[in-house]
Amino acid sequence: MGQMTANRWQGKRRQYMFALSSTNRQHEWETLVADAADSFSSPFPHFHCRKNAGQKGKPFELAVDAGCGTGRSTRTLAPYFQKVIGIDVSESQLSVARKCTSNENISYQISPAEELPLEDASVDLINAGLAAHWFNPEKFGQEAARVLKHGGCLALHSFSLVFEIEYKDKSEELTAAFSEAWKILFEFNKKVDGEMKAMYQELFSAIPFKDKQRINGIREVFFLTVSEIMSFLQAICSYKKFLEQDKDKATAFLQGLEKRFLDILGEPASDVRLGFHVYYFCLLASKP
Repeated sequence: MGQMTANRWQGKRRQYMFALSSTNRQHEWETLVADAADSFSSPFPHFHCRKNAGQKGKPFELAVDAGCGTGRSTRTLAPYFQKVIGIDVSESQLSVARKCTSNENISYQISPAEELPLEDASVDLINAGLAAHWFNPEKFGQEAARVLKHGGCLALHSFSLVFEIEYKDKSEELTAAFSEAWKILFEFNKKVDGEMKAMYQELFSAIPFKDKQRINGIREVFFLTVSEIMSFLQAICSYKKFLEQDKDKATAFLQGLEKRFLDILGEPASDVRLGFHVYYFCLLASKP
């Protein structure tokens, strides 16, 4: 990579990671599951030195948030780009995004990520938070190569499906109980969960740029009650599929897990906050 391209890449990566890490953490788990960017921590600590990095200097021109859903991560990018476009295949999700967005530099369009309604070499950054596992890897990789500018960046991030629960001397038992429950839910969404568990290996291979890297082991700790952890499980796609297939069994599954947690804690636990460790990964790439 030439020095000019390297500088451009580092600058965009700095803006991007600053944007993600500067958002307020949300403790409503439905929001967190839909918008992983809100709880994303920068793997580049030195990027935090300039707290006004996004406000100083001219913003980059165009960012695209692919699979934007209700637009939470789209809005996060707004201060760092002259224009941000949120793309999603769901009109209902985009309707919510439009209602929640007041930024004048943001617009939303309905489109699959594999067929972006954008000109060739027009985009500085393509972002996808907790969404890229729904994309066709080969087609998305080709489309990213088409619309990104030379030196443009691609950033895909998600949960790695590694969770730990910490509380006094009960950490091992609580983590084991949660892991067993997760294995059951995994069966209802094998393909998507498998992609996340493999940290987007197929997508990584399909990115047609030499300059690419995977960053993993990015940890965020939330202090949640047992009830809030159950809300997290209720919000994920795998549980929703379970619910669609057999509402009674899905409800009993969640109630049983909650009872198991309370039995392990062995104390009144309605207000007890457990350390819920969530691990993320991020794929970063730059078009030459």
